[in-house]
Amino acid sequence: MSNRLDKVHEVLLMGPGPSCVYPEVYRALARPTIGHLDPLFIDIMDEVKSGLRTLMQTANTATLPMSGTGSAGMEAGFANLLEAGDAVLVLVNGVFGKRMADVAGRLQARVDTLEFDWGTPVAVEAVAEKLADKRYTLVAVVHAETSTGVCNPVAGIGAQVNPTGALYLVDAVTSLGGMPVCMDDWGVDLLYSGSQKCLSCPPGLAPLSASERALAKLKARQTRVPNWYLDLSLLLSYWDGARRAYHHTAPINMIYALHQALQCLLDEGLEQVFERHRRVHRLLVAELGKLGLEMLVAAEYRLPMLNAVKVPLGVDEAGVRARLLARHRIEIGAGLGPLAGKIWRIGLMGHTAREHNVHRLVEALHAEL
Repeated sequence: MSNRLDKVHEVLLMGPGPSCVYPEVYRALARPTIGHLDPLFIDIMDEVKSGLRTLMQTANTATLPMSGTGSAGMEAGFANLLEAGDAVLVLVNGVFGKRMADVAGRLQARVDTLEFDWGTPVAVEAVAEKLADKRYTLVAVVHAETSTGVCNPVAGIGAQVNPTGALYLVDAVTSLGGMPVCMDDWGVDLLYSGSQKCLSCPPGLAPLSASERALAKLKARQTRVPNWYLDLSLLLSYWDGARRAYHHTAPINMIYALHQALQCLLDEGLEQVFERHRRVHRLLVAELGKLGLEMLVAAEYRLPMLNAVKVPLGVDEAGVRARLLARHRIEIGAGLGPLAGKIWRIGLMGHTAREHNVHRLVEALHAEL
């Protein structure tokens, strides 16, 4: 058996995820594995929960990293809060809004979607009109739509949702750690993310937080949560309290990694981290402009950490991506859905969001274009 690992080399990850990993996080991953009920590991778990609450700006006790990637967070959110027949409104302006609707439908919820053009944000006024017409159990939206680079007005949407009594579910997979996420102030009842984007940790964990209203809905269910592995009522018996009940074997070393990633963010300071993302985003836009490259999204709606760049007419977009990887060891992403072949998705997430990485990418693009 040949050792393929010997061929793995460092790549500058500037796509839609994963992002470059902090060196300190790699070192944390390599620490000795201990038991998932070891008192020291319980302390580490509690510190991870505290760091996540700070990052999400929430006081929710039910804040923890789910075992699995960001998609596990999505599945957990819907599986715990929905029962068959519940009315759900999903706001869609990209791939991940569509995926939310798919997940809710598989749980036999009655799903309505309110759709917007890809590359534009959800319109708060349209949401208000929809909510006036029908009562919903849950309303869901993606904060940072990774497929388009659009930032949705989560706070404004929450102001419309909360008076209706519906639960408010938000996907913060791409936004958490790269821009402000204010779960409590926005009235969000369940928020999930992923470890591999602006947290600069390898893929494998899905930070999630649930409000007291969400937990009340969970406790009042008429049927059991259909997914045993992601059942919050069971998981909280392991993640909360003085005594911990075994549920499943936690990914010990990944929890170490997330612990260290959170420490890196908090040591830098959240405002400084957010400003770094904004500053490096502005540099990228300016440097791409010198190459004649245009952005898909209007400036006021752009994400700092995920940049959708229009492919010039006549350029082989897949060929450029392949050459960037083969010749320069730089990865960028392709467009999805109706934007396939029309855009590149350039990530400036977490540890990747550095000025020298922008200059390296632009020099490589200049050579290949």
